Amino acid sequence: MAHSHKPTCKDVMNHICDNLGEDLDSPKCTEIKNHLEHCDKCQKYYKSIQITIQSYKTYKVNITDEVHRNLMDFLNLGDCEE
Repeated sequence: MAHSHKPTCKDVMNHICDNLGEDLDSPKCTEIKNHLEHCDKCQKYYKSIQITIQSYKTYKVNITDEVHRNLMDFLNLGDCEE
């Protein structure tokens, strides 16, 4: 599960847009970024995902491979694993 670099916001946006089949500078991704900048509810949701991911990376918790896979799938990060 080791990553070669810490993801940046741009990496996250790329991942989101890749899942949408969109280019980072596409109108759809620009719309998402603009919405996120102005929507308090989405900002809170986005922040909760960031906190969850950071906590998961920071704290060493013994979980089964199945639980790990389920979490990665839920966060739509299954393709981030090595």
